[in-house]
Amino acid sequence: MDFFLVSLASLLAGFIDSIVGGGGLVLVPALFAIYPTTPPATLFGINKSASIWGTGIATWQYQRRVSLRWPTLLPAAAAGFAGAFAGAWAVTQISPEFLRRLLPLILIGVLIYTLARKELGRHHAPRFSGGHETAAISLIGLVIGFYDGFFGPGTGSFFVFLLVRWLGYDFLNASANAKLLNTATNLAALILFSLKGHVWWHYALPLAAANVLGSVLGTRLALKHGAGFVRGVFIAVVSALILKTGYDAFLR
Repeated sequence: MDFFLVSLASLLAGFIDSIVGGGGLVLVPALFAIYPTTPPATLFGINKSASIWGTGIATWQYQRRVSLRWPTLLPAAAAGFAGAFAGAWAVTQISPEFLRRLLPLILIGVLIYTLARKELGRHHAPRFSGGHETAAISLIGLVIGFYDGFFGPGTGSFFVFLLVRWLGYDFLNASANAKLLNTATNLAALILFSLKGHVWWHYALPLAAANVLGSVLGTRLALKHGAGFVRGVFIAVVSALILKTGYDAFLR
């Protein structure tokens, strides 16, 4: 029964993550609830070993229908990988506890801004091109990658928001680009957890299969319904993240 529940959570996580990020909101709490005596690092390792396949498959699906600028994205993915590794190292030196209370407030700001700007992310109008776009998206990859390695909750949603707000992407294109960046940061974390022995591979593969199934379903819905649908899911996921992180920071 436990394995069935975490597989279902992995499927739902892949579904949500493929649309707008935030899959960890589902799978990580499920792992902690079902395996309360397992070291947290191992549970995070299991989560990454499943989610990397979902984000990878979502990237492949999106690139078949959405035009991705690979010369721009690959340096950004490399920056995200490096940032995630640096963040994972930093968390061994500095406690991320201060972010626990700050994060809900940041997410509230993101939600209010998105709701106030009705047209935000509905139209794809990139503000940069060429080297300027590469530099901008690489900076996003580096900073949010560092955050993912250091703390993590809402990484995919932060990628989407910054691509929409700063680079002028619509929500569909932002989600497609964010998937590659998130795959790179997940890979960095997975390598680190693997080297430390914090991955249950006998769980990782079945959970990855469930995550991929959810990812395929979510990506198809996003591609079918477009930027408006992704915007709605983004608002719902950020709202859920506010409730979850607010509870963790102030009520637990």
